[in-house]
Amino acid sequence: MKTPKEIVNLMMEGDAFSRWLGISVDKLDKGHCTLSCTVRAEMLNGHHIAHGGISYSLSDSALAFASNSYGNKCVSIETSISHLLPVKEGDILTAFCDEIHRGMTVAIYTVNIFNQREEKISMFKGTVNISREIW
Repeated sequence: MKTPKEIVNLMMEGDAFSRWLGISVDKLDKGHCTLSCTVRAEMLNGHHIAHGGISYSLSDSALAFASNSYGNKCVSIETSISHLLPVKEGDILTAFCDEIHRGMTVAIYTVNIFNQREEKISMFKGTVNISREIW
């Protein structure tokens, strides 16, 4: 059986988008992870703030890494996000993903993202399907 780090390394190899985001995997345990990235100019929208897809995508990657860390392949089946504060170029975002529930076929996670000033900028909830397929 692969370790959580080996699984996430495999996932990152095939995940061009997470690499484009510049994601750093700062902490990883079964069911939990901490990711970070820095907001760049090409991530901004017409309001000159980060496109909502940036915090959503960072959250989605955190969900993927935390849920797959057990070794079973997992995919999201429902997600939602609340954007609390605007994010600007140069902001450093840190996503904390925590497992809330893990059953035989379904697991639920929360992801809270903070900026470098320790202000919560978004809250995300994700539900995944746990397959029998192993990494």
